[in-house]
Amino acid sequence: MKLILLHKLKRVQLGLGLMLGIVFGFLLQKGGATRYDVIIGQLLLKDFTVVKIMLSAVLTGMIGIHLLRSLGLVSLHPKPGSVGTSLVGGLLFGIGFGVLGYCPGTIAGACAQGSLDALCGGVVGILIGAALLAALYPKLEAGLFRKGSFGELTLPGLFKVNPWVVVLPVAGLIGGLLFWLEKAGL
Repeated sequence: MKLILLHKLKRVQLGLGLMLGIVFGFLLQKGGATRYDVIIGQLLLKDFTVVKIMLSAVLTGMIGIHLLRSLGLVSLHPKPGSVGTSLVGGLLFGIGFGVLGYCPGTIAGACAQGSLDALCGGVVGILIGAALLAALYPKLEAGLFRKGSFGELTLPGLFKVNPWVVVLPVAGLIGGLLFWLEKAGL
């Protein structure tokens, strides 16, 4: 009953998504992740600000989503995946990230702070990439994207355990890594 009620409130969901996106962008900017030198420092393994921000986001999101799922407030719908889609996505993301020094989230934050390189290179690159994917999708979906399909598999599903059996140890590992990075001054 709760899920059906929440699912019908599309405008509320969209508004909440927009507000959370703005907060996330603000936090990315405040954390320094929208600055080119911080991103390049991360790629050169000299500045771990981005890793700490992303690990914090993964930790918060993982615990939050699974807590909401346990309370019956959300249901998860994992998308099917494959080695082919992961390779193509990872390759395109890596090229864009390496060449421009931004990922999609930091591009939006950098645009909001007035960085022209993010606007001209990043947004234009995203639009060109999206157009190319849309044009090539039927051929890719019929071929490369089907290679190594693993469906809607999740780690709890793979191990046939309650999700908390995976979430809690992974949260501990991420928390430990964040603590170590901070203690090491990285």
